[in-house]
Amino acid sequence: MKKILLFGCLVFASHISAQDSLSLKSQVAKSIEELRDFVAIPNDALNPDDIDDNLIWLKRKFGERGFNTAELETENHPLFFAALPMDDNKPTILIYMHFDGQSVDPSKWNQPNPYEVVLKKPVEEGFETVSFEELTDDIKYDWRLFGRSTSDDKGPIVMFLNAIDLLEKEGKEIPFNVKIILDGEEEKGSKPLPNAVKQYRELLKADFLVISDGPMHSSGGPTLIFGCRGITSLTLTTHGPFKPQHSGHYGNYAPNPGFQLAQLLATMKDDRGRVTIPGYYDGISLDENTLEILKSVPDSDTEIASRLQFKSHEKVGGFYQEALQYPSLNIRGLGSGWIGENVRTIIPESATAELDLRLVPETDGNRLKQLVKNHISKQGFHVIDHEPSKEERMAHNKIVTVKEGSVTDAFRTDLDNPYGQFLYDVLTETFQENVVRIRIMGGTVPIAPFINELNVPAFVVPMVNQDNNQHSPNENLKIRQLAYGIKAFYGVLSTSL
Repeated sequence: MKKILLFGCLVFASHISAQDSLSLKSQVAKSIEELRDFVAIPNDALNPDDIDDNLIWLKRKFGERGFNTAELETENHPLFFAALPMDDNKPTILIYMHFDGQSVDPSKWNQPNPYEVVLKKPVEEGFETVSFEELTDDIKYDWRLFGRSTSDDKGPIVMFLNAIDLLEKEGKEIPFNVKIILDGEEEKGSKPLPNAVKQYRELLKADFLVISDGPMHSSGGPTLIFGCRGITSLTLTTHGPFKPQHSGHYGNYAPNPGFQLAQLLATMKDDRGRVTIPGYYDGISLDENTLEILKSVPDSDTEIASRLQFKSHEKVGGFYQEALQYPSLNIRGLGSGWIGENVRTIIPESATAELDLRLVPETDGNRLKQLVKNHISKQGFHVIDHEPSKEERMAHNKIVTVKEGSVTDAFRTDLDNPYGQFLYDVLTETFQENVVRIRIMGGTVPIAPFINELNVPAFVVPMVNQDNNQHSPNENLKIRQLAYGIKAFYGVLSTSL
């Protein structure tokens, strides 16, 4: 890592101009070292020991920057809280990020250990591994750091820490009280969060909330998001014979649960992709001003279709951003019997569909789940929440077991909110580019409890590249984004309202 200290002379791409200070460039070099150190601590959300090890690192790193830190006990893993000394005359910004990560299957990664950051440069056929010893003054800014949670969400935490360092170096006074809340269970739904926010309401009290999670817009431009969709889920299981039966003996005779499930699912959407269940889209209205803002996002439906390799998009909305304003009904998994090399000539005993329902602020997750269950009943199914007994099987022609997932609410802050305008102005001034304003993003961040309990406006300021492979093998972060994030946090924390 000695040569990485020469990073101060590297050539920066967009967002980083020739006039940027050497101290910023040096801070990017330090952030690479710090991110490697942080990622080296496994952070599987399903492993409590991993979470504890990360908490130790966080307490040390935030403490070195002058933050008071605490572990906020919950019904499961603790939350990490940090705050600079408070001044009653300053407004308060609360920043949410998370430090846990998705589980990894090392066999799927193009590196020996997903928790050991690997440096790669782009080549014609993909990426080529480069030694960290090659981080000299001729480094290209589009090189990437590969490792679990480099982008989701340890990278932004490191960006924040190094922005604090840069503010200190340059003698900048922060015109805010700064509070940080870091979640150790985001990747498994943050179930303790609602109760924890109620319990620690006074400690978390703030004027506005900034979330740094998720990717920037695909254009690479500065991005400000005013909301995110919520999510809930349903598991539907249809039932045939009580155990698999020979398809020669009982084909044309024993009911096939795979066909029952397929026929049921087919009644839920029309051939344009719109949900046919009455009332599913109730309450949603988009005026001309809102539509103009949605159209201002620099998306290309043609490019999206080409990248994802399909001819025509579904017609829930006229274009991509409009589609995100409505709740979705998605089949995220299907299963019945055996397939591939394990295929068997049987009539399966059951068939299962896993559904997720993305929510918008106008829609209540429990209400939508009830609409789906009512629709299933109207298709002639007996709806239960358990494995059917023999008596139930003999009494009903068609049975479906429905299991419900928990609800994570959506949120959306008004586009004309003054704190949103402040963030928009800061990003515009910092990067001298048009800021992409997104009314609501497709993904889900479980922070609705903050908005509901603290009555605080919330905004997502993403820091990482869109093609970062979050949740997947070969997750990565462009080095460019480290500089972007440091500058973004620096701009926000050095500008008065």
